[in-house]
Amino acid sequence: MIEYGSLNSNDTVLDIGAGLGFLTRMIAKKCKKVIAVEIQRALVEALEANLAGFQNVTILSGNILKLSVPDFGKVISIPPYGLSSHLLSWLFERNFECSLLIFQKEFADRLTAAIGSKEYGWLSVVNYFYTETELLDKVPSSSFYPPPKVDSVIVRLARRNPPFDVKDEKLFSQLTRSLFTQRNKKVRSAAVTFLRRSKKLSKQSAAEIAHRLPFSEKRVRELAPEDFGVLSNAFNEEESAF
Repeated sequence: MIEYGSLNSNDTVLDIGAGLGFLTRMIAKKCKKVIAVEIQRALVEALEANLAGFQNVTILSGNILKLSVPDFGKVISIPPYGLSSHLLSWLFERNFECSLLIFQKEFADRLTAAIGSKEYGWLSVVNYFYTETELLDKVPSSSFYPPPKVDSVIVRLARRNPPFDVKDEKLFSQLTRSLFTQRNKKVRSAAVTFLRRSKKLSKQSAAEIAHRLPFSEKRVRELAPEDFGVLSNAFNEEESAF
């Protein structure tokens, strides 16, 4: 993971779920500064003891999603698997150069899923908008203690300039997530649900707006990431009617 991160003496690296600090220690030897985050108080105390000799390590105690985290350029981490989707949403809202993360393989496959495939979903679309993603080495369960019952993989996420224009990134993410809850329905039908829930419109008003949307007759699962950008911008333009 450290090699894939191409660390240098100018890097500030975020380590989420630092645990006892084995990975943190290796990172600290390669970069300018490490921000180590750990939510379990007992592990924070062990982390402080294990890394006492490193002046370039800052330890934060708490939930990464709720903490005020200093600026960082790279992420190298083995986060809790239950945090995966929330963590990525959190990362998408921040500037970073690249992230090396270990995820459950099933989750990682969703990040690069092909349009229309079983794995293709809102996370595939939003991740494509923000990053260039590579699935790297598989990580055997024997590498963990206790060993999980799932396969894992190292994932490299490189932040990039968005490949298509989106006028409201928050709306883009919310809309994409909502439509994929009805992935097999036509866009106009799924959009009605989104409009009624988010804008409190009547069924008739929502249906009128949904009928005017691009791709209204296509299935949600058939839309490319760029199509969701077009849809999001169309919603943005319709906002005066909400």
